[in-house]
Order: sequence, then C-alpha cells, then structure tokens
Amino acid sequence: MTPMQRRAALAALGLGAAGFGAWWWQAQALPLAPAVRFTLLDGSTHDSVAAWRNKVVLVNFWATSCATCVKEMPDIVSTHRRFAGRSFDTLAVAMQYDPPDYVVQFAQTRQLPFGVAIDNTGAIANAFGPVRMTPTTILIDRRGQIVKRILGEPQFAQLHELIESLL
Repeated sequence: MTPMQRRAALAALGLGAAGFGAWWWQAQALPLAPAVRFTLLDGSTHDSVAAWRNKVVLVNFWATSCATCVKEMPDIVSTHRRFAGRSFDTLAVAMQYDPPDYVVQFAQTRQLPFGVAIDNTGAIANAFGPVRMTPTTILIDRRGQIVKRILGEPQFAQLHELIESLL
C-alpha cells in the first residue's frame, strides 16, 4: 500500500468512526421528564404527561426570595410570549419554602401569562432531580425528554435558539 493509499484508508476509517460516533450519540435516549401532578394558582390540577403532550415545555423552579429568579422573570415572560401559540408552554414552579401568599402576590402583580404552581410538598422538585437551587430551568422536548437543565439564569439568546430548533 502506498503512503497515499494508506492516508486515504485512514481518512475513510476516521470518517466512518466519526459517523458511527455521531449516530451513537443521537441514538442515546435523553432522560424523560417525570410524570408529575401540579396545581396552578387558579386551583386547576394538571398531569404533566397529558398537559405537555406534543409540546416543548419550559419548567422554571424559582422563589420570591431568590434575587436572580426575580431578575430573570421578565425574560421568562418574554420567552413565553415569543413562543406561545407554537406548541410551547411554560410552568413556573415556586419552591416548597416559598410562602404561598408571596407567590400569589408576585404572580398577580406581574401578571404572569403562564401557569404558576406552588410545590408545597417538594414532590415536583424531587421528581425533577431533586432541584435544590433556584433558579433551575428545564427544557422538555415534544417527546417528553429533558433536553436542557440550566442552573442559574439562562443565556436567553441561546435558550431561544434551542427552543426554536425544537418547535
């Protein structure tokens, strides 16, 4: 085998391995979002599997006592409005330690346009991780798979690109 043929064979082998690696990575199942029941501030109860079927969903764990959560909430609202009507939904989950009257007041005064649930038992946060830090934002695709988990404030331009690619 000539040196040129050897390089061509190695290049072909490398491309084949890279192609297999890409296929293998794509074939790996992403973790499924847990099935949870949640009650919104309006008193309606929902099952996540039914409520989020065939939707891209942003779940934001937050607290009224979390300065970063309060700071990012206008961007969460903007994200929700940007993708609303395109099989996209948002759920803000207030942490177990957050006083319910603070959550209600926050949601009302800021006219949050999406569902807000109070995780008064910690069951939702435990099912998703457990989630211990706020803010924690989780993005779920149409198949119910968790495609992104963000601790702290998201880079919203990147988040919007990812949401767009999933819709």
